[in-house]
Amino acid sequence: MEKPVTVLDFQAKCDQGEKLTLVTAYDYAMALAADASGVDAILVGDSLSMTMLGRDSTLSATLEEMAHHCKAVVRGTKRALVIGDMPFLSYQLGPEEALENAGWLMAETGVKAVKLEWCPRAAEITEFLVGNGVPVMGHVGFTPQHVHRFGGYKMQGKDKASAKHLLAEAKALEAAGAFGVVLELVPAEVAASITKALSIPTIGIGAGPHCDGQVQVLHDLLGLLPDFHPKHSKAYLNLHEAIRDAIRLYAEEVRKGQFPKT
Repeated sequence: MEKPVTVLDFQAKCDQGEKLTLVTAYDYAMALAADASGVDAILVGDSLSMTMLGRDSTLSATLEEMAHHCKAVVRGTKRALVIGDMPFLSYQLGPEEALENAGWLMAETGVKAVKLEWCPRAAEITEFLVGNGVPVMGHVGFTPQHVHRFGGYKMQGKDKASAKHLLAEAKALEAAGAFGVVLELVPAEVAASITKALSIPTIGIGAGPHCDGQVQVLHDLLGLLPDFHPKHSKAYLNLHEAIRDAIRLYAEEVRKGQFPKT
């Protein structure tokens, strides 16, 4: 068996020019498949609030819900680096509370790192967490926990001033010790500039092809949600229809007395 991926491997692969591959997963079965695929990391995103629980945003995901799903993913993972999202208001109030919550999430679930979105104290919080043994991945650009401030799911960094702010945020996270930065819904040329300016890996989602790696929500990649198709994602399957048809066939066979045979 290959040795487990670590945050140091992230940097090494980036330095060697190897693209990093990440997907989200939220349960044991999907983690088994993702891990067997050979991806570098599995992110247990607070997007589970939407994909798994049917809510309209990530804001209502709780630390306890994150832990529940992180545990399941860790159980199904042997190789990939498992990263747990820090949900809304679990870190923004300051370094001490962030450490208490991030430390609990790691100890309780077995995730090897956490991800937090940019906020006014993000660099300070990241430095404190890293200094206390918690590997941190940052997140700039469109940050879903700020969806209401942004007025919806909108591209960020489209003008020079906002692009400059994104670069400053990414550099601040790097200086604070983050091992990587997610760039979400950022123009490709802005993502390319940020990637060039940083020595740590950038992970894109809706940020073009020039990042050091990419992350996709597994439900989007597999076509699991029939009415949700983000422009920046690619569905490699239509699993919703495949599952629906399989269940329909089962139900028909039961009604006709064809299943079970004995």
